[in-house]
Amino acid sequence: MKLMNKTLLFSMFSAAVLSSCGGGAPIISTPIENIDMTPIKEADLTEAEAHNWGHLDLVKDTIPGMSVDKAYAEIIKEKKGKKVIVAVIDSGIDIKHEDLDGVLWTNKKEIAGNGKDDDNNGYVDDIHGWNFLGDAYDEQLEYIRLVASGDTSAPRFAEAKAKYDADYGRATAGKQQYDQIYQQVINANKVLTAHFKKADFTPAEVNAIENPSEELKGAIEMAKRLYGNGVTSFAEAEKQVKGGVEYFTSQVNYNLNKDFKGRTTGDNPDNYDDKPGYGNGNVMPVKKSESHGTHVAGIIAAERNNGKGANGVANNVEIMSIRAVPNGDEYDKDVAKAIRYAVDNGAKIINGSFGKSFSPHSDWVRDAIKYASDNNVIFVHAAGNDSKDVDTEPNFPDDNVNYVEVGNTYIRVGALAPKYGTNMVAGFSNYGKKNVDVFAPGAKVYSTTPENEYDTKGGTSMAAPAVAGVAALVWSQYPKLKASQVKQIIMDSGLAVTTKVAVGGDGSDIRPFGDLSKSAKMVNAYNALVMAAQLSK
Repeated sequence: MKLMNKTLLFSMFSAAVLSSCGGGAPIISTPIENIDMTPIKEADLTEAEAHNWGHLDLVKDTIPGMSVDKAYAEIIKEKKGKKVIVAVIDSGIDIKHEDLDGVLWTNKKEIAGNGKDDDNNGYVDDIHGWNFLGDAYDEQLEYIRLVASGDTSAPRFAEAKAKYDADYGRATAGKQQYDQIYQQVINANKVLTAHFKKADFTPAEVNAIENPSEELKGAIEMAKRLYGNGVTSFAEAEKQVKGGVEYFTSQVNYNLNKDFKGRTTGDNPDNYDDKPGYGNGNVMPVKKSESHGTHVAGIIAAERNNGKGANGVANNVEIMSIRAVPNGDEYDKDVAKAIRYAVDNGAKIINGSFGKSFSPHSDWVRDAIKYASDNNVIFVHAAGNDSKDVDTEPNFPDDNVNYVEVGNTYIRVGALAPKYGTNMVAGFSNYGKKNVDVFAPGAKVYSTTPENEYDTKGGTSMAAPAVAGVAALVWSQYPKLKASQVKQIIMDSGLAVTTKVAVGGDGSDIRPFGDLSKSAKMVNAYNALVMAAQLSK
């Protein structure tokens, strides 16, 4: 599935559901700390660490974060720097969120609600960005569109058809399985709640039940099954299993449904020039479950130290919201136009936490990425969540043809997990010595979600905005740097990890961490600021 960079993880029952001051900062003489001398952290993360692990320091905390808190404490301090506009191309963003409403980009040349294109940029009433999806959200996957076309002469048609035949069967079986499990969890919870006459019973209480009835035996068995998988309450279990139900239901009804038509904008997605200015200026999610864009935006720029749920990486950012990623695969046309919209309206960094394996108009998107590079704009892209080597298997959008890059400001990011050591590369993360540039925190990341809420999500979708935030942090303090220099700083200043790691979640596939990306490093905000200061001399 292609939302949340297209993977949600449900680990229960051994089932895996693949469910953002004008050069006034002083020169810093602090040396870059890039020697890996880190002991492995044995204890579990505290709640505070879990909610902030991506900002912690590998040496001090033995957690593979980006040393963001250290960068603020020792380098940035009270220096604000210059505002940086970061465009988030994603699902809708809750621009009313308590942790995001103070960091929004506003198009000052546009008059809200007058139905006119006041700034003549081709988009009417684009106050905080643009919505290329209109009122739609659910969509097919790209290879399903290819199969549905019936064009057997199209490139990769046979591959798409074979994939459909396999995937649809798995999805229908998965839906049936999760429907059954969900009902079993609900029933067991009812039985145990009636037995204890309360809903907040503990594992210890369940284990202490004596002489249970046959009905109670079944409920106890289910409870122990949950506890064995690390789930400590039925409320948590219901939430996780419900996620699996929703995932497979979405796959069967929309993503893998050859007959489903989700697009409502009235344009032809295969004609780049058809109906200019399609969509609308409403960048909000159409429903609460459309949370991905809000989560990504918070990782980049949730208001820092305001006493609320999360801190973004960057303290001086304006988020431009561009809604172009549905619950399904994004259209190449929408992505290409979204990138150009961001560049033309002042974004310096674009975050793209999306991707797919089929891209019929990849040239449109690649041209837009080159347009961004030619205009001194960084494009940060999530590597994907298929546990695969993207040097050998396609993942779009990309910036190269046969490894020859069209620009020099594209950064592809793999995901790290919060525990240093063999399993520090997230099992779902894609990798590639040629096509992945860096790794950053991406598993179990806490951030904003719609309606003033917060949640933990995982994916390279979460790693990309972490890097976008570091890029914004560097550029804010050193605005005279070029986009290509900021990219090189991020790649060169990272921490070179010497340990060997499991690849693709396979404990038998152990390789040097340095073999998984071009830089062979994990991003480090402290080191990046140090190097930026040195380069700015």
